[in-house]
Amino acid sequence: MKKNKNGKPPAAKRSALSKPAKTTYPILRQLVQWIPEGLVQRLALKHKLDIRKFSANSHVVALLFAQIALCDSLNTICDAARQLAGAWRKIRGAEPPCRNTFSNANRTRDPKMAEDLFWEVYKHLSGTFQTFTQNGPHKGFIFRFRHRIFAIDSTTLQLALNCIDWAKHRRKKAAAKTHLRLDVGCRLPAFAIVETAAHHDSLRADELCAGLRDGDILLGDRAYTDFAFMRGLHERGVFFVLRAKRNMKFKTVRRLDRGMKQPDPGAAGPLADRTVTPALPASRALCGGMTLRLVRARVEVDGKFIEMEFLTNNLEWAPRSVAELYRARWAIELFFKELKQTCQLQDFVGYNENAVRWQVWTALLAHLLLRFVAYLSKWRLSFSRLVGIVRHTLWVNRNLAEMLRCYGTAAPPGAGEPSSKRVEKQGYFPFYARPYGTATF
Repeated sequence: MKKNKNGKPPAAKRSALSKPAKTTYPILRQLVQWIPEGLVQRLALKHKLDIRKFSANSHVVALLFAQIALCDSLNTICDAARQLAGAWRKIRGAEPPCRNTFSNANRTRDPKMAEDLFWEVYKHLSGTFQTFTQNGPHKGFIFRFRHRIFAIDSTTLQLALNCIDWAKHRRKKAAAKTHLRLDVGCRLPAFAIVETAAHHDSLRADELCAGLRDGDILLGDRAYTDFAFMRGLHERGVFFVLRAKRNMKFKTVRRLDRGMKQPDPGAAGPLADRTVTPALPASRALCGGMTLRLVRARVEVDGKFIEMEFLTNNLEWAPRSVAELYRARWAIELFFKELKQTCQLQDFVGYNENAVRWQVWTALLAHLLLRFVAYLSKWRLSFSRLVGIVRHTLWVNRNLAEMLRCYGTAAPPGAGEPSSKRVEKQGYFPFYARPYGTATF
């Protein structure tokens, strides 16, 4: 067998030779163990839930199993639990649920408990393993920013017509909405609101951003471009980069792009940079004394060049930095995509508001636990592959961390191949590493 310089077999051979150790508990139990023992019971008592016939642990375990295994109905969950009753009881003493009892718990129990459970587990994991949730180096050009960077957005969850009495979204559609503030550094939620889809995103903007501090950076799309909201952020010392709406009208106060090199036709780059004030008196009154900066740039999106305008209250950043910061906002779009692809948010096992909110918060909890397992095992491949491995081995009695290390030793595509091509920083514009704030176009 060929060996590397260290005298060890290649990674692919090591993964074939090594096997994860056997354990007493199935993998689902190993996931649930990261929820502090006794926490679920304490929260159930705090929220005064009726847990005499169906314990809070049994309820949470059943919903977590439904999320990871992608169960689309109550019958699927209950049938699986009945077939695996022995292994099911090893998970914090959970009892296999009966269909009517499970349905009643989803319908009547306060989903605020599920919300508190998510944040308590998040707090526990971040306190025990500080590097899990701390801001890591940002990818691409924005790695130079040393401030906390957050992105806000919402995602709509389509519901069945049975939910239209409380979650009416369109004339013949029902939907729920999850508002989220994402920490771009660790790509984990910092604040979330789950409600009906009847409210516009801007109505929850102040609540989403209440926890921001002086020096933080906020990224958002057109839905959050509101002058009163931006003024509140500015007065608190929060920097923002928001995409300007198409119908906004401004008056130029000062041009900042004199001498700025224009990009070649059909190439990406900043086009204009100026300080502005709203043209309408009512909008100027909402802005107060805040100075707004408008950056227009040509960017490449899906192989096409389009022009975008960005609003910010920072007058020192280079114009390309403003555009690259907005590009980092796509982290929240990727988070929503990852959440919907790996958890059960396409089919809901209940029709009333409580049941939907229980399922959404449990999906966030399941995603958090899976991300934590990826962190512990130093997983280097795609997150969807990790979830696929866990999903199909939920009842296998193998050490989960060792199993993922065995499967996660494959090198990324193309790794180790020599290349003479210079690697550029990932971003809107084809520039190379330069001292922050000194690059010109």
